[in-house]
Amino acid sequence: MTPGGRVAGILLAAGAGSRFGAPKALVEFGGERLVDRGVRLLRDGGCDPVIVVLGAAAADVAGATAVYNPDWAGGMGSSLCAGLEAAPASAEAVVIALVDQPLITAEAVRRLAAAFEAGASVAVSTYGGAPRNPVLIARAHFAEVARMAAGDVGARPFLRAHPDLVTPVPCDDVGDPADIDVPADLRSLDGR
Repeated sequence: MTPGGRVAGILLAAGAGSRFGAPKALVEFGGERLVDRGVRLLRDGGCDPVIVVLGAAAADVAGATAVYNPDWAGGMGSSLCAGLEAAPASAEAVVIALVDQPLITAEAVRRLAAAFEAGASVAVSTYGGAPRNPVLIARAHFAEVARMAAGDVGARPFLRAHPDLVTPVPCDDVGDPADIDVPADLRSLDGR
């Protein structure tokens, strides 16, 4: 657990899953809904509180604060903004995770929080050297991240505009960033 709840978690889970054919938040993987798995990822990684941004599907989610994004159909950018807005004043940073990456582990979240504790204001998990999710953003950057988030992109425009701020955090040994976009992806990840 991070000291004093300094790092909150935001799980982006509002999409309709149009390519998948159903809202991915409610899809089961390994006997658990992806939304519950994502909340557990952030909680086990030390985030407190955990905020789940929902939209296309309503869900009761234990261990998290659910936030409804009325503009969810506009894309991930509005969901990220809703999550940042819901972060409590006590949160000095947030770890942002996506609901459709079930093989990310709590250790990746802990590594991002450790980078923040060591002074990073932006930390991005990397796999094979490539930046992926989850991502940690310090409160000092919330407004600019929200301003730049639009359509179906979240923090990416901010990260690309400020490479000097980004601390890469290698996570190859503690998970896999594979995501679930279509039903075949779910089948290929099942059992991994």
